[in-house]
Amino acid sequence: MRDYLAALDSEQSPTNPERKPKALSPTDPAAAWTTRGRHKVMFGYSLNYLIDMEHAVIVDVEATPTRITKEVDATGTMIARTQDHLGLKPDYVAGDVAYGTAEMLGWLVDRGIDPHIPVWDKGKRDDETFSREDFEYDRQENRYICPNGKNLRQYRLASRLAKAKPPKDGLLRYRAKKEDCDRCDLKMQCCPKTAARKVLRSIHEEARDHTRALMETDVYGQSRVRRKKVETLFGEVKHNLALTRLRLRGLSGARDEFLLTATVQNLKRLAKLAAIPPPMAMNA
Repeated sequence: MRDYLAALDSEQSPTNPERKPKALSPTDPAAAWTTRGRHKVMFGYSLNYLIDMEHAVIVDVEATPTRITKEVDATGTMIARTQDHLGLKPDYVAGDVAYGTAEMLGWLVDRGIDPHIPVWDKGKRDDETFSREDFEYDRQENRYICPNGKNLRQYRLASRLAKAKPPKDGLLRYRAKKEDCDRCDLKMQCCPKTAARKVLRSIHEEARDHTRALMETDVYGQSRVRRKKVETLFGEVKHNLALTRLRLRGLSGARDEFLLTATVQNLKRLAKLAAIPPPMAMNA
């Protein structure tokens, strides 16, 4: 309980300060209430690995409550810690779409690390109206142009721009004029339920665009194939090492067990690599 109370005041709080937990374990409150599969509901922790994809060597481990936001935060923690402790900085990081949040992509690009991660994009609409991708962004003028050629601007008055503060949710709002939308022939395809159209743009949109460009490269395709080594490690943990339940409680207990598990997996790979005989010398 002391560990839990101390964690509440840290940057990696076990609870979401913006939302009350659905349930709280009386014996291990740092564990997250989660659903795995169709009917498996439990309190649990997530095992997060940072691996070298050449030989599937685990270079860092982090335990988090089973919550996507915590797992994404753990990625930055492991990368920074690996650079400080081992002097290793990756050229790129591969992961699944859960790690493709705007904040994570922005964090990587700012540090010169290419994200080989699918972009998590919620801008696509499923009601047959125009999606964000149907609006053209003019970087020089900082505006969006709608399919009918009208402007959507973030600020229309210089005084508002001067008083503007960074949005708490990281999303910039670009709005069209009501009179433009009222006279538009495409209104029913654009904003049938609102007076004017609004388009959201992440403050990390440039990082998202950079990632989209990387997704078209051959190097990105190769890293997607090699990323399967990560899933192999997690399968080994569950099926070969039978780590389906933890013996220790609390985030510190989960961290200890996960670290020991990663050590076992690395020792197995070390033994395999050490057993490879050196190449024989050839006499001419």
